[in-house]
Amino acid sequence: MDVEPGLRERKKARTRQAISESAIALFLERGYDAVSVAQIAAAAEVSKRTLFAYFPSKDDLVLHRFADHEDEPARVVRERGAGEAPLDALHRHLRSRLDERDPITGLCDIPQVVAFYRLVIDTPALAGARVRYQSRGEDALTSALLETTAPAPDAELTSRLTAVQVLAVLRTLADRNQRRISAGSSADDLAPEAITAADHAFDLLRGGLPHHT
Repeated sequence: MDVEPGLRERKKARTRQAISESAIALFLERGYDAVSVAQIAAAAEVSKRTLFAYFPSKDDLVLHRFADHEDEPARVVRERGAGEAPLDALHRHLRSRLDERDPITGLCDIPQVVAFYRLVIDTPALAGARVRYQSRGEDALTSALLETTAPAPDAELTSRLTAVQVLAVLRTLADRNQRRISAGSSADDLAPEAITAADHAFDLLRGGLPHHT
């Protein structure tokens, strides 16, 4: 009795992956705006109704790959070691992901990953939607930070502002890495610069932005 639900879940996962891969292939070939949902459904050999059951919007067909990571910063904060500050935990986690060349950091030169990032960055509709998608991650990280904050009238606002800045930094660093890779750098050659940029970004988050005159 325990095997059947697992089989169903695996089948659903395969269907979801097939739909997503068909969509990405068509978007890369023809451009995001030139491909219809009906064309994607036909390529994946599913009905439009089935497609929408897995991906409620056209944006979801691409951006779910970012959404799959939306709770990761919150999880890092909750699972950090005793006495470790949230920003230190997030910084440590980012550096470990950079060392692993994790695609979510942008420090990855696998051709399929580079093509995917170019699709997102170069398509205005997707770039804008990606920011909207980030709101769920902001909610999750805000909650995680709030759990570690002493009660205060401005605790929720402080946690929210911190979450917004952290996720904006992570997105900006990833996009910066991918732009350099698209310009011809390899992930290994870019790694020292990417790590220095990450360190600089988190130093700014810890100390506050400099005042310019």
